[in-house]
Amino acid sequence: MLRIAQTLDAQLRVAMERAFPQVAAQPDGPGFDPQLAPASKPEFGDFQANGALPLAKPLGQAPRAIAAAIVEQLQGQPAFTELCLEPQIAGPGFINLTLRPERLADEVQLRLGDPRLGVPPVQGAAPVVVDFSSPNIAKEMHVGHLRSTIIGDSLARVLEFRGHPVLRLNHVGDWGTQFGMLITHLKQVAPEALSTADAVDLGDLVAFYRQAKARFDDDEAFQTTSREEVVKLQGGDPVSRQAWQLLCDQSRREFQKIYDRLAIRLSERGESFYNPYLEAVVADLDASGLLVTDDGARCVFLEGVSGKDGKPLPVIVQKSDGGFNYATTDLAAIRYRFAAAPEGDGARRVIYVTDAGQANHFAGVFQVARRAGWLPDGGRLEHVPFGLVQGEDGKKLKTRAGDTVRLRDLLDEAVERAEADLRRRLAEEGRSEEEAFIQHVATTVGLAAVKYADLSQNRITNYQFSFDRMLALQGNTAPYLLYAVVRIAGIARKGGDLAGGEAADAPLIFTEPQEWALVRELLRFDAVIAEVEEELLPNRLCTYLFELSQVFNRFYDQVPVLKAEPEARPPRLALCRLTADTLKLGLGLLGIPTLERM
Repeated sequence: MLRIAQTLDAQLRVAMERAFPQVAAQPDGPGFDPQLAPASKPEFGDFQANGALPLAKPLGQAPRAIAAAIVEQLQGQPAFTELCLEPQIAGPGFINLTLRPERLADEVQLRLGDPRLGVPPVQGAAPVVVDFSSPNIAKEMHVGHLRSTIIGDSLARVLEFRGHPVLRLNHVGDWGTQFGMLITHLKQVAPEALSTADAVDLGDLVAFYRQAKARFDDDEAFQTTSREEVVKLQGGDPVSRQAWQLLCDQSRREFQKIYDRLAIRLSERGESFYNPYLEAVVADLDASGLLVTDDGARCVFLEGVSGKDGKPLPVIVQKSDGGFNYATTDLAAIRYRFAAAPEGDGARRVIYVTDAGQANHFAGVFQVARRAGWLPDGGRLEHVPFGLVQGEDGKKLKTRAGDTVRLRDLLDEAVERAEADLRRRLAEEGRSEEEAFIQHVATTVGLAAVKYADLSQNRITNYQFSFDRMLALQGNTAPYLLYAVVRIAGIARKGGDLAGGEAADAPLIFTEPQEWALVRELLRFDAVIAEVEEELLPNRLCTYLFELSQVFNRFYDQVPVLKAEPEARPPRLALCRLTADTLKLGLGLLGIPTLERM
């Protein structure tokens, strides 16, 4: 009901200005804010306006008297009386607004023919960069990459749906001193890899990385050679570059298997991409007067951020040995992403999806970028932090051996458990299904359960990973939502016309409380999407879809649909169709496909 809310807000402002022209005439006065919000309880109507309360002190009047004056002006607006029933004043001066039933029915009718389900595209959309996933080369993706990958993907989907041009960037760790170590080890223990394609696979590379790190920690000669190799790599030595490229290509192929499995689209732009821009970052900060040399290092001291000694903390941009670090690369990335094309991406909003442990790092880097003047007017730079994935014991999720859980192993187990649960239910119901059906349902449900269990949590907090909870058919889970879609598909299989052919031109008339409850829940979708777009909290969409499924199930259980009276059947089928469309679209924005049968 986003459009209706905007209309009501405008009407309330007009009413307030007419009721209190003395306030409207004050250039430095309190102004008018209706403070319009959805009603907190159904008995209060559809919307509640609380704008009378803050006017009490400047006007020297009781809030209820102010509310009465606003209501009087509202009722003098024909456009308002066509939209709402008579307003009610409650408590100290709240104005409760209830939409006319015929207007609610009209909104349902409009959404039935709208593939966007009432969500308007943004006007004047500007490019948005969403930086997420970001694994490191020569390492396997583990459970720690799960949250960044699926939170970032869902936010990108919502922004794309709203009409923003979104650049999905995978800022992989493909540069830095660790490659000197890896390349040296590769040249010494697997020289054939430099002349034979696919001589090393990622599984080998993970062990390979550990071996190289152990040598680097224990062998001074190896350390020296590794540091020399970094210089060669940065200088463009062809053999070193070939070894680096091999390591990157092998890793990318394994990463892509995970992304394909989770239906994640990404454009890779690793740390190496920004290497040519690092010197310009230093020059820019120097020219702006921000750069300070401290103990040989070049840095920017942060404003309002102090260390334990009370002195401002620095962001080191260039180390005393002339080298650069992660902060330099991140600054180069921000500078490039906001720069106008063709020198950059021309973004107006840049979003970083990383664990909460990097919050201080990004706060510092963001401050430096803002002070350097790299953000255009209206440019937004946002960190989307998330908590840890924990085991059911509340500790960091690990294998029994104490190792970090590999992401592919976690996904495999989710699908295997979903398959076992499905086969058990089929046996209990005496159903016989083809193997292809079982595999498709198990894969869809297993991966959906993992995604939804993560996205349904407030991303800022840690959450406890439990296969049993996430695969349950009851509660706020993916299987529960998927089953609601399946239930509606079953109506069509039993002869219900969900395509809208039954009395398509007849007005939608609803009479039952359960119908109106479902109508109002369905019409909340557009406001929820706008909220996720702004606040970047996917769990708000999950909560809405769960609540919609609950309201639909109560409607379906308490009100006949297929056996309804002839005049009641088409409107109820329309509600079923709109519910299915809303669940499919909402789950799709979370990266979760739906099923017709399960």
